[in-house]
Amino acid sequence: MSTLDTAPVPAASQEFHRLSFTGNAAEYFGIWIVNILLTIITLGIYSAWAKVRRNRYFYGNTVLLGRAFEYHAKGKQILIGRLIVLGYLVVYNIVLAVLPIAGLLLFLVVLCFFPWLIMRGLRFSARVTSYRNVRFDFVGRMGGAFVAFMAGPVIAVLSLGLLAPLASRWMYRYLANNLRYGGRAFTADPKLGPIYKTWFFSALIIVLGLLIIAVAALANLSLIMALINNPDALPPGFQASMFVLGVIAYLTVLLSFGIAALFYRAGVRNIAWSATRFDGRHALKSDLSRFRYVWIALSNVAVTVLTLGLMRPWAAVRMARYVNEHTAIRFDGDVGEILAATGQEETAVGAEFMEFEGFDFGF
Repeated sequence: MSTLDTAPVPAASQEFHRLSFTGNAAEYFGIWIVNILLTIITLGIYSAWAKVRRNRYFYGNTVLLGRAFEYHAKGKQILIGRLIVLGYLVVYNIVLAVLPIAGLLLFLVVLCFFPWLIMRGLRFSARVTSYRNVRFDFVGRMGGAFVAFMAGPVIAVLSLGLLAPLASRWMYRYLANNLRYGGRAFTADPKLGPIYKTWFFSALIIVLGLLIIAVAALANLSLIMALINNPDALPPGFQASMFVLGVIAYLTVLLSFGIAALFYRAGVRNIAWSATRFDGRHALKSDLSRFRYVWIALSNVAVTVLTLGLMRPWAAVRMARYVNEHTAIRFDGDVGEILAATGQEETAVGAEFMEFEGFDFGF
């Protein structure tokens, strides 16, 4: 990593500078397996420090213009946040068992504070992240978090997904428009038209999956009705066949919704990132191939399951490398001067402000 940290900054260029990922599966496996073992031995307490080690590895191997990102959180901060959440869950379940009405009120109180917890979590994640010794920050407010992470998903569900693009737009606008780097702002205004195009393709995948199940159900309608009316009348072989068909139908639904969600996620990311500007003039870009992204995600799950989790480090590194290689930024002007000016502004802010990042509540 030392050679990367001392790499020179390129001069002015109209080309996009891509991120890269310098980690490898063998290296991360050592960190991952130690994290697993220590988390088990300490009954979960070490999981906070495991998260820090994991993030420091992935951030430290995410490189832009020869310099890596850094993750500055401490395990104690994450542990305190998790203990607060655990304490609430214990109290909530006790109160719910003794006095259900009081338990319901306690749940509603926390539900009202949920946007605040999300906002604080985003601020924590931003403030413990730096690039070229300059910290990020997040200045979003509770109302924006409510719209982006509570109202949006509810509207998307109630509309049966028809308004999901609107919810996605709200979320990405909240995230980008409140992100800062060295005092300079990010802005984003992704358009609904392109998001709906991505949504339409994902919706077709779901419809196709449901059509396959409908055709299979119609072809075996008589057997299904017989199984419902009098299951004992069917021979064991037919009952077994219907059970297998039921499992296949369930997996088809799961797979179609999973593929659709992955297609949508990659497509919306491309749209939102490509609509984002830093300091009003430096353009970000994401050009993930939706087919490639889906293939990597699904094959990662398959390999991880088949190896009983042992290939999880390989899968994580594989996905990180692909996403980084398809994420870029184009600077409008001399890159060295821009980053130097941003660094000077960060120094003026003062390190004391960044010393208190709060706690990570895990949301």
